[in-house]
Amino acid sequence: MTDVVAPDADLLARAIHTFLNTAADASYLKSPNTLTFTALTDNTLTGWCWGYHLPRPDGSSMLYLHQLEVLESHRSQGIGRQLLTTFITTGQSLGATKMFLTTGANNTPARNLYDSMGGGLSTQGATVNYWFLL
Repeated sequence: MTDVVAPDADLLARAIHTFLNTAADASYLKSPNTLTFTALTDNTLTGWCWGYHLPRPDGSSMLYLHQLEVLESHRSQGIGRQLLTTFITTGQSLGATKMFLTTGANNTPARNLYDSMGGGLSTQGATVNYWFLL
């Protein structure tokens, strides 16, 4: 049985260590509009997702999913779907009407999940991601 929960500080620290291989910064949970969920299977941390609820200038809001990851040993068991569903329904309850994310063109498992849940490719044509080091 897998439960998806909003993590407390200790569980968040475990998730960050497990999936990002770094120490947690407690201020992350205090960040406005942050959404983070973890998956626990029989009390074992098996997945997580995080992103943001973003207000828009027109008064609407949208979600940005930055990362969704499930331990390789627990993939294809519906955990990613549970995490994504929780992220989306939480955002909807906050008033979000859209969500965006990026994934690798060759990340077939992720793309299959997003397609199966009603996600669609961007209608603005091919996109390119830019990063700026500040």
